Amino acid sequence: MTREIKIGVVGCGYWGPNLIRNFRSLPDCSLKTMCDTSEHRLKHLRTLYPEVEGLTDYDSMLDGSDLDAVVIATSVKLHYPMAKASLLAGKHTFIEKPMARSSHECEELIEIAHKKGLVLMIGHTFLYSQAVKKIKEIVEHGDIGEIRYICARRLNLGLFQRDINVAWDLAPHDISIILYIMGEAPIGINCQGTAHITPGVEDVTVMNLLFHRERSAIIHSSWLDPRKIREITIVGSKKMVVYNDVEQQEKIKVYDARVDKPPHYDTFAEFHYAYHYGDVYAPYVKQEEPLKSECQHFLDCIRHGSSPLTSGKRGLELVRILEASSESLKKGGARIDLVH
Repeated sequence: MTREIKIGVVGCGYWGPNLIRNFRSLPDCSLKTMCDTSEHRLKHLRTLYPEVEGLTDYDSMLDGSDLDAVVIATSVKLHYPMAKASLLAGKHTFIEKPMARSSHECEELIEIAHKKGLVLMIGHTFLYSQAVKKIKEIVEHGDIGEIRYICARRLNLGLFQRDINVAWDLAPHDISIILYIMGEAPIGINCQGTAHITPGVEDVTVMNLLFHRERSAIIHSSWLDPRKIREITIVGSKKMVVYNDVEQQEKIKVYDARVDKPPHYDTFAEFHYAYHYGDVYAPYVKQEEPLKSECQHFLDCIRHGSSPLTSGKRGLELVRILEASSESLKKGGARIDLVH
């Protein structure tokens, strides 16, 4: 009989309860502890999960709960110190995105996990989405031709953060998807933004990731939009894909549309672009909660000693991009080259 993996979740605010719900539902997992500084939040969660211990002290959770793994869903400023303490205590560690506040912090966590032989996984949830996996499959099969550019929009009204700007809060989702689909890291970045509500904390940003072969990706992030928009458009040389995560059923639509560059002509009057408009189809996507798949993947990696799809290395790569975006913001949108 397979031994249950004992899990503790720290951070019971916005996202933590979703992690608690999913880990508790998995058959090969035992959710032992919920930890938060707010007694009010713990009281509510204990009414839902009375068998799970509730603690307000993180050190007590690490020292006295006999856990195999810790899941960290706190504010970003606490990711590094809590993850470091968890790893040093010999616990496999799952950190919500972004991994930490700096690439230096990420590198230290990766090194500790490696030395201790522990699984370090980052919560880039959308890479566990069946829709994103289907898009990756479509791209790899060559159905849309060569990717020309990707445009991502992640907009809503709130939730405002105080310790990170909107690029650090929302863009990680889109960056992780874009890197997964592109299959490579960007070589440069520009980022511009404005702080309308809280001085020094940009609530609207536009990021431009530059890739080899003149490919690019635009990421628009906002806490100030009246509608919730979660949309990514992938423009290929043959076809185009639109991924709308807000849609309940047809999340992906493939458009048989393109523009072809004309051959050489002697006069401007003879110069015409060829526009192609074909059918639109929505491929079947299995309905499955990405977060549940992500939680199961963490358990599988612990059990088999394997490296996660969203490893610490991927978390570091993403934080380096976010650091470069902050540098570009300070320089008025100047291009920042990325060294790999």
